[in-house]
Amino acid sequence: MFWKDLWEIMTVTTLWELLLIFTAKIVEVSIGTLRGILIVKGYRTPGVLLSLVEIILWVFVASRVITGLADSPMKGIAYALGFSAGVYFGSLLEQKLAVGKLLVQTITTEKTGLEIAAILREQGYGVTIVDAKGKMEKRSILMVYTNRRGSSLIIATILKIDPNAMIVQNDVSTLVGGFIHSGKSLIK
Repeated sequence: MFWKDLWEIMTVTTLWELLLIFTAKIVEVSIGTLRGILIVKGYRTPGVLLSLVEIILWVFVASRVITGLADSPMKGIAYALGFSAGVYFGSLLEQKLAVGKLLVQTITTEKTGLEIAAILREQGYGVTIVDAKGKMEKRSILMVYTNRRGSSLIIATILKIDPNAMIVQNDVSTLVGGFIHSGKSLIK
């Protein structure tokens, strides 16, 4: 009796409908994740447009699940699994798009700092050098404002010259003036 009831609960809703709920929820939550990040980083217009798509998907998917939940608990499970997968895929999407700007700060020796700065400048980056005093010797702090996309090349260049360099990356929400273009395009 138990197995028959369980089988009936699991097969009330067709597999294609469960897959549709699951997939739509992944898309909706991925869009929501990306929208939140864009809004925080100051990209309002794309964020607003994504919110429109997100809420349309949410209304239709949630209403489909809620109205049929009593008859088919599998809809709720598909919805929950889609939500979890959407958070994961949304974070991957954001990482691939690499939206925004970074401040890459490097602490290294004085001599190595000049060498790193020269090479980064040859590659087209603006580099600011600040003299610093370390625990035992003079140091240099190099600051480079850059787009998140491609920042791994800067780090690879620094580590190739000085594997012991201390590197700190910080997100930048506002940038005015300086060497880097301060436009608000999403992908550069």
